[in-house]
Amino acid sequence: MIWKRKTRDEAGDIAPPEPNSALAPEAAAAASETDAASVQAEAPRATTVFSADIPAAGTPFAWPSSPAAEPESMLPRFIASASDDMETDATSELARRRLALRDALGASLPVTARETFAGRRDAMSALINAVEEQRVHVVIYGERGIGKTSLAHVFADTAREARYLVIYASCGTAANFSEMFRSILSRIPRIYHSSVLPNSPEGEKGGTFEPLLQPGPFGARELAEVLSGVVGTRVLVILDEYDRVVDVNFRREVAELIKNLSDRAARVQLIITGVALNLDELIGYAPSIRRNIAGLPMTPLAPGEVRELLRMGERAADIRFDKDALALITRMAGGSPYLVRLLGHQAGLSALNNRRDEVNYSDARTAVEKVIADWQASLPRRVQASLIREEARANWPLLVAAARAGSTADGWFTVDDVVTEMGGNVAPISVERDLKLFVNAIDLLERREGHGDPQFRFSYPGVSALLTMSAAMTQQRSAAPERRQ
Repeated sequence: MIWKRKTRDEAGDIAPPEPNSALAPEAAAAASETDAASVQAEAPRATTVFSADIPAAGTPFAWPSSPAAEPESMLPRFIASASDDMETDATSELARRRLALRDALGASLPVTARETFAGRRDAMSALINAVEEQRVHVVIYGERGIGKTSLAHVFADTAREARYLVIYASCGTAANFSEMFRSILSRIPRIYHSSVLPNSPEGEKGGTFEPLLQPGPFGARELAEVLSGVVGTRVLVILDEYDRVVDVNFRREVAELIKNLSDRAARVQLIITGVALNLDELIGYAPSIRRNIAGLPMTPLAPGEVRELLRMGERAADIRFDKDALALITRMAGGSPYLVRLLGHQAGLSALNNRRDEVNYSDARTAVEKVIADWQASLPRRVQASLIREEARANWPLLVAAARAGSTADGWFTVDDVVTEMGGNVAPISVERDLKLFVNAIDLLERREGHGDPQFRFSYPGVSALLTMSAAMTQQRSAAPERRQ
């Protein structure tokens, strides 16, 4: 989970856990162990969670255990059948609203339809303009969870309406250039090749572009030669999650393909999406293709876009978010569409479960606490144990500042970044010394040497997001003490 950095906040607005706090037995045992034996797989997972109701720095902190479930007369059942059919009795109305809320604000999958897509009008307009008017290839980049894949899916629907042939491919760590693009060619009908006449026997018997390539591996030049024969339509190839590609030859061939397609004025354009801070980070430094590419950075949602997104949940489930719930979700989400959906969904469920149509501040706070609890529970036992060690407690403000400094696309931060988050009133040499405490023995951070200053990031990505949201919730609670009930 990636968070936008919040600068000039108080570095100490989240207090560390007390060593004698209310931990489940398993977690207490894990906290006392410092060797590998404390994290064996067979040990049961601790049931403790980060509490969103965190006191200010310097005050006692307790890690509450999850409440025990009350016995039920009947085991839980599915709300609907696998075909999405529901009963027609009175209880089904609540089930219908819950499912409608899930369909509108569910955060587990990217948005694939315009009906559940909100905001991003400027980004969509820029993407269409780059494809239709500039005829360039497009690179969509930004933080994880910022909405790149959702934008690509909705754009694909819009392009298909305009009779574009859109082919979607998701990249992985084992992506192979020849295999991926041979699969892409197999989805382009042969009738769109300049060598095939519409009414010819060859055109009527179907087929695809794939046989136009010789068997075996091929490169960008051979592929561009085949694709330059596209007529009668325009082809858009979406390469999603491009940042996951580790093969440098794959990236080199894609850059070469962009150049060759542009030089041949081919009716084929690439749309590349990936996690990155800038264009060069995703596609590399390639001056020869820069004029053929338009970069589209994805920025956090504006407050108005957050409201527009939550309105979809309101219309679908017949609920309403009051101004306090909206304000809390907006602050906690930090402009992340993923978090807006996640928190909005959980807050809406809280209201529906209590037979209310209005989602209030308490529901939003419950949603934040649940997300924090779920994140904490997903951490490995060794990470949970490390977070309650004495060294972590003593340097809690430093860890919170590091989490904010590391809320970037790749998670790396420098000593100066942490100093800035701590208000600039601490010595860099002492910050670097304290960060090193968590690199090896405690293993919360990893370190790498570069051309400039050393860089750090959290060894497990969930820690940064967990600390950031917990600190933000603490600050929110401190700013509104009258809501503490």
